[in-house]
Amino acid sequence: MESISVISILDVVGELFSDEISIAVSNTKEYVYYRPSKRVDLKIKAGDPIKEGTIAFKAIVTGLKVSEFINRDVFGVPYHGMAVPFHHNGLLEGCVTAIYPALTDGKSVVTVRSHDGWRPIPFSNVVYLEAKDKKTFVHTVGYSGTHKFSLQEFEYLLPKDSFIRCHRSFIVNVNHIKEIYPDTHSTFLLVMDNGAQLTVSQSYSSYFRKLLGF
Repeated sequence: MESISVISILDVVGELFSDEISIAVSNTKEYVYYRPSKRVDLKIKAGDPIKEGTIAFKAIVTGLKVSEFINRDVFGVPYHGMAVPFHHNGLLEGCVTAIYPALTDGKSVVTVRSHDGWRPIPFSNVVYLEAKDKKTFVHTVGYSGTHKFSLQEFEYLLPKDSFIRCHRSFIVNVNHIKEIYPDTHSTFLLVMDNGAQLTVSQSYSSYFRKLLGF
């Protein structure tokens, strides 16, 4: 049998976990491979140096498996990860890192900016979030306000059993979806219970169908 390349194996492993887990491989100095998932993307590129404070850095320094939460100060988004160092002929050569989306930190509200202050909105009342005009809008039934977080940050902080990214501009609360209609090119149209109509883009459609079970 012909030899199998390491990159081919990593691509297959990445595809197995592409919905939830990003995979990064580094030598002792820089990243040599990165495959993002739909749920978390640290925007790593091959050739990027390993940052101090990352779990990859800690695994290489200690030579041990590291598993912990990293806050958004390092890559701009919070994440959970596990890094395992690998050796060849007794010498440390690098590590493989699995990157998971951070779970919600226990808060149950989104505090949005209003005209004259702020308004805490329970997660259950949020219908959808929208990125528009370089702002993030939080929509409920009959009310909308803005928030300083990006959709990417919200994607890792909101409860994943209720909130799904369906488009680069939208995160929806599945409990507020009234109807789902097929649209062109394997996409869908969502009718929300506040009257909004949102598109599920092609890049998210299979992931969306898998999570909602249809």
